[in-house]
Amino acid sequence: MFTGLIEEAGRVAWLRHSREKGIQLQVVAPQIGKSVRNGESIAVNGCCLTVALHRNEFITFDLLQETLDRTNLRLLRPDSVVNLERALPADGRLGGHFVQGHVDCAARILSFEARGDDHRLELETPDDFAHYLAFKGSIAIDGVSLTIAEVLDRSFAVWIIPHTRSVTGLRTTQAGDFANLEFDIIAKYVERMMLIRRV
Repeated sequence: MFTGLIEEAGRVAWLRHSREKGIQLQVVAPQIGKSVRNGESIAVNGCCLTVALHRNEFITFDLLQETLDRTNLRLLRPDSVVNLERALPADGRLGGHFVQGHVDCAARILSFEARGDDHRLELETPDDFAHYLAFKGSIAIDGVSLTIAEVLDRSFAVWIIPHTRSVTGLRTTQAGDFANLEFDIIAKYVERMMLIRRV
């Protein structure tokens, strides 16, 4: 489990396919790369991946095709900035919200505009997930725990404070990009329980 509090904004070294090793992603993470271990879980842009190999600040992950199909990881290029968070330790503090690292979909960013010192980020609402959006509810966008500020007809918006923008990959975000979305797990459980009660 994760919290949506990003530890480091790493950079992509490469994303490649090979017959011998399948699909692999390597990122450069000078801070957390010093202490990770093979088999450890790390959220990359909000997607929970397992460390297959690491050497100094270079961390390599094996990817499933389904992961590429569902997330924006397929769009990564060398030097792309990615948000990194290690799994929450048992004695850790939950500072964001419950984030599983199971990306629901990737949505198009409609606008990312400065409003004074802050930024307003607006994204398309995917039809299959619109019912999970709630005013002042939680959402993970590229792994960042954020609060929904506006729920509109075909979109929703969050506000980004200067600190969050400066320490995450959001500093390189532009309109037209795709962001990974993970909707609140509590809303999913409530939906499931309501469906069971109707049967």
